[in-house]
Amino acid sequence: MTDYDVLRVFCAPNGGYGNELGVVRDGSVLPETAARQELAAKLGFSETVFVDDPERGVVDIYTPTLRLPFAGHPCVGVAWLLDVPELVTPAGVVGTRLDGEFSWIEARPEWAPPRTLRQYASAAEVDGLAVPPPGEWVYAWAWEDESAGRVRARAFPGRGDGIEEDEATGAAALLLTERLGRALNITQGAGSQILTAPQPEGWVEIGGRVRLER
Repeated sequence: MTDYDVLRVFCAPNGGYGNELGVVRDGSVLPETAARQELAAKLGFSETVFVDDPERGVVDIYTPTLRLPFAGHPCVGVAWLLDVPELVTPAGVVGTRLDGEFSWIEARPEWAPPRTLRQYASAAEVDGLAVPPPGEWVYAWAWEDESAGRVRARAFPGRGDGIEEDEATGAAALLLTERLGRALNITQGAGSQILTAPQPEGWVEIGGRVRLER
């Protein structure tokens, strides 16, 4: 079996929750795209990352069914694990920094895959949502405290690949930040925390806590 690490990304202040991420630190053991996709499907994480150059931060990202040019929670997690100043993804170069307990990346909204951002009237309404049938990728959100930028969100990939709900999703948070044009403190899933902040020239920062699971 290929060696891999398991991280939890966007953990709560108490270190709980967070979205699991598989990371193959030595991507050379599986250089072929088909073999990487097969392993990502077998592991079953919402995303699995293959590190092709740990010094330069070159990474390759897969869901159980497809390869992604960019994804938020994998980049936040790998940035923390590798402790490099940037990551090189097929979409572009992602700036990274560590700030106390938070790992941050800086990315562009146009790198994110399409998402349907669906606003609800209250956090309670978001909490009560049932998982929708496969189809569009939906980011359901509501204000918990609009003046403070606090958001309640849930993510439904709708891919039919066994991931009915993502515990924490950086790319969707990036798109919501671009739409609202302000810094956000997002509680997603069962209790994960995602921080975001718009930056000059259309960039957005996404930050969260990362824990090594194994």
